[in-house]
This record gives sequence, structure tokens and C-alpha cells, in this order.
Amino acid sequence: MVSWKSHSLKIAYNLFGWIAFFSWSFSFYPQVILNYRRKGVVGLNFDFLVLNLTKHSSYLIYNTSLFFSHVVQRQYLNKYGHGQMIPVAANDVAFSIHAVLLTAITLFQVLIYERGDQKVSKTCILLTCAAWCSAAICLFIALPHHSWFWLISVFGEIQVAMTLIKYIPQAYMNYKRKSTQGWSIGNILLDLFGGLMNYAQMAMQSIDQDSWVNFYGNIGKTLLSLVSIFFDLLFMFQHYLLYPSKKEKVSPKIALENTSPIQSSENV
Repeated sequence: MVSWKSHSLKIAYNLFGWIAFFSWSFSFYPQVILNYRRKGVVGLNFDFLVLNLTKHSSYLIYNTSLFFSHVVQRQYLNKYGHGQMIPVAANDVAFSIHAVLLTAITLFQVLIYERGDQKVSKTCILLTCAAWCSAAICLFIALPHHSWFWLISVFGEIQVAMTLIKYIPQAYMNYKRKSTQGWSIGNILLDLFGGLMNYAQMAMQSIDQDSWVNFYGNIGKTLLSLVSIFFDLLFMFQHYLLYPSKKEKVSPKIALENTSPIQSSENV
């Protein structure tokens, strides 16, 4: 296993990593607190939550496997070179566990709080089932050859795919309602900061090793931050410029007329 050349860069790497962890982890709480205070989830898109749970569950499998399994680590090094460092840190694993837990809590709030006429769309259910069925098929393919790194790379690709599409329903809902009410901007601000710190952490490792394989060897983590930053900026544009926040004068029990592009008339 490769060691750090610079002690200062190692400290910076760990510092940026844990800052990103706390920022991303805390980003889940503003939405949970907002739901609790309103005793409603109207304005929070359910497709986003379901896709987000699939995304973080896949990312958890990827991170824990690459961080804890020596077999997976060996297969990673065989592919990308034994001169490289494993691109998953302890904070990545901790974040994934926390993310799955908080997303599950938010989904529980959907069950117990006022939600109007919002539902999970059939398209979202289909996409989620397709993702997990694909992972199951890949498991049977990898089993005879013990291609474990290839298998967890599939989970990495699933989480990237979920990241690419999970924000779209919420962004479209905001557009249709001409409002971001019910969607916490605190979540977005913390998520943006965490994404920037994540890139800073990866850069420290790349500078120390004089190699950028850290970015394309862990493409899931790289795209995770890039896509998240893009949508964070979009949500900030919606919240602060397009649809400035106003005091909620009506009960969250008022149903929404429209929800999301994948939340069509064929809802379940």
C-alpha cells in the first residue's frame, strides 16, 4: 500500500474529508426539521427521496466494500496500478451509513405527516426496480469469477445514475409550483459546501501522489460531487432569484396540482 509523501497534505486530506462529511451529513437535517415543524411534506418530491435512498444504499455498498475488503482492494490495485492509493476514506464510509439512515427517516416522515395528493410515480418505481434487478444479475455474473471489484463498480455506476436523475423531479416540481416552499435551502447550501470540500480532499491526494487516477479511478465519487454542485446551484437560483421564499400562510394540507416529470398521471 502506498504511503503519503507529504505529512501536511495528509493532514489537509483528512481535514477536507471530515469537513465534507459533516457538511454533507448535516445537510440532511434542515429538511427533516422543516418537515417536523410543518407536520407536512408538501413540496418535497417523493420520487427524489426514493431515488436518493437507492443512490445512497448503492454508494454505501461501494464504499464499505472498497474500504474494508482486502480482496476488493487488491483487485482495484491490479486494475489501476499498485502505486495508487485506495480512493475511499473512513469519512466516505461514515457519510454513506449516515445518509442511508437519514433518508430512511425522511421517508418515514412521508408516511406520518400530511402529504396532500403527492405520490411516488410508477416511473420512479420502475427505475428503482430496474437498478436493483441489474445489481442482482451482476452478482450472479460476478460470483463464478470472483469479480468483486467489477461488481461494486456496478453499484458505483448505479449511484452515479441515481445522482444524475434524482434531483430532476424536485427541480421540476419547484418550476411547476413556482415555489421552493417545503424544500429546504439549508440542505442545498450545506450540500454545495460539502461537494467543494470533497473535491479539495481528492485534490490533496492527487497532488501528493502526482497522479490524477484518484479522480477517474473513483469516477462515482467524482461525478457525485460534480452533478450535485450543478443542481445545488440550480436550486439556489430557483430559491433566491426565480421564486423568492415567502412566509407560508396556508396549511401544508393544501394539495399540489402538479408534482414532477416522472410523477405522471399514472401515479400509485
